[in-house]
Amino acid sequence: MITAEKALELVLSSTQDFGIEEVPFIESQGRILKENIVADRDFPPFNRVSMDGIAIDFEAFQKGERSFTIEGIQAAGTEQMELKNPENCLEVMTGAVLPKNTNVVIRYEDVEIRDGVAAVLIDDVKDFQNIHEKGKDRKQGDVLIEKNKVISAAEIGVLATVGKSMVKVAKQPKVMIISTGDELVGVEETPLDHQIRRSNVFTLVSLLKRLKIDANTDHITDDKEALKTKISDYLSAYDVLLFSGAVSKGKFDFLPEVLDELGVEKLFHRVSQRPGKPFWMGTTDNCKVFAFPGNPISTYVNCLVYFYSWYFKSNEVAMFEETAILTEDVNFKPNLTYFLQVKLSDKYGHLLATPIKGNGSGDLASLVDADAFIQLPKTEGTTFKQGENYPVIRYRSF
Repeated sequence: MITAEKALELVLSSTQDFGIEEVPFIESQGRILKENIVADRDFPPFNRVSMDGIAIDFEAFQKGERSFTIEGIQAAGTEQMELKNPENCLEVMTGAVLPKNTNVVIRYEDVEIRDGVAAVLIDDVKDFQNIHEKGKDRKQGDVLIEKNKVISAAEIGVLATVGKSMVKVAKQPKVMIISTGDELVGVEETPLDHQIRRSNVFTLVSLLKRLKIDANTDHITDDKEALKTKISDYLSAYDVLLFSGAVSKGKFDFLPEVLDELGVEKLFHRVSQRPGKPFWMGTTDNCKVFAFPGNPISTYVNCLVYFYSWYFKSNEVAMFEETAILTEDVNFKPNLTYFLQVKLSDKYGHLLATPIKGNGSGDLASLVDADAFIQLPKTEGTTFKQGENYPVIRYRSF
């Protein structure tokens, strides 16, 4: 049995590059960018009016001029106009190009317009006020978004602004999620007293959808030959296999034996952690195999801790790390890494973690009551004190 730290190290040493594809920018949210996005022109591309009002020549104001005859209106989206007389003004709209021969915008709230003349009601005006200067945000050729970033709505707007109708992103791995066990029936079925509905596979499907991975699913009964036949086909057809169940020490837990017979190189089996101790991982030349224990909390936390880390490392994405403060003492006797379910809250800028009392790794419903797992280290000590800070693995925002 290896430590959780060593298991993660082995997982991250087995990453894989799936290549690059181009997709329409509007469909790229949640995907991983694989090119630098560069400004195709200055940002903003012209001296931009930032307030509705009038545009004047600052020198005229300095000379004492306070009433300005209006020559016309510069609307947003129209070609740049020119102020003919420096003692006059042009009305301007937010987003418009600043007219030639003007260098100050005075907002409508600070003027009074009567009979085509704008009277300025304030005495303090600064050169270039209410003007967003050309190139102030970014210059042409500047990198606006660096590659290996997860694309969000903010990046979508930038892609549109620079005319990137198609964008290069990381290809997604082809994933098959497999549940095992004779006790499992379909979601739409009414289980007998000795049966339960399949749920882990759909939890994994949803966790992968967060990564924009559309996985396929299958269920295989506890029959060694059936497992061997199907898995043999899947190993050659998929980049990743995710299993839930059949990796512990039960008489029908055939998966480690089957994977060995099919030539999958075992990286490890059994991790000194709770939940998820029986976790098995292996690899072939073209496929990675993550075999999680069948208890739902075990499957859930192992996917978050190991598969997510593997996916982001494979795509050169730096994972966001954060910690949270325990709000109460936690007693845990086994010398194992403990992924404890917690409810998160924020107080005075500090992230707080309040333990959720569940009924072990089979208590699927307890996931609904929590927001994250807090990772308590493997240690000879048995008490983790209120006020201590530990890594946290979120699975929902709050």
